[in-house]
Amino acid sequence: QVQLVESGGGLVQAGGSLRLSCAASGRTFSSYAMGWFRQAPGKERVFVAAISWSGDNLYYANSVKGRFTISTDNAKNTVYLQMNSLNPEDTAVYYCAGSRRWAVVAGLYAYWGQGTQVTVSS
Repeated sequence: QVQLVESGGGLVQAGGSLRLSCAASGRTFSSYAMGWFRQAPGKERVFVAAISWSGDNLYYANSVKGRFTISTDNAKNTVYLQMNSLNPEDTAVYYCAGSRRWAVVAGLYAYWGQGTQVTVSS
């Protein structure tokens, strides 16, 4: 099992920045890739970004490309999501997830964190 704990969410004004962190523990070697997803009220959970622990694979949703950066610190078993130029449409609960294979769809992720709220005010 892999345990994931997110942190770093909060309230920020439009145009501002936040950095989310996701600390992984347990059988972390069983996850190949890490992803960030988000779910706005009344909407489905959607893909934001993914990265492999090796750094060989990296992918962003079009809606965040150029504004968000996903990265890992393998020594700390931590994945980050740097979010810049935030706008109210980015408001959502952000989830960290781990997958045993490279994936950009939620259904292929076996491990999930509890989520952290990001609210962007206009």
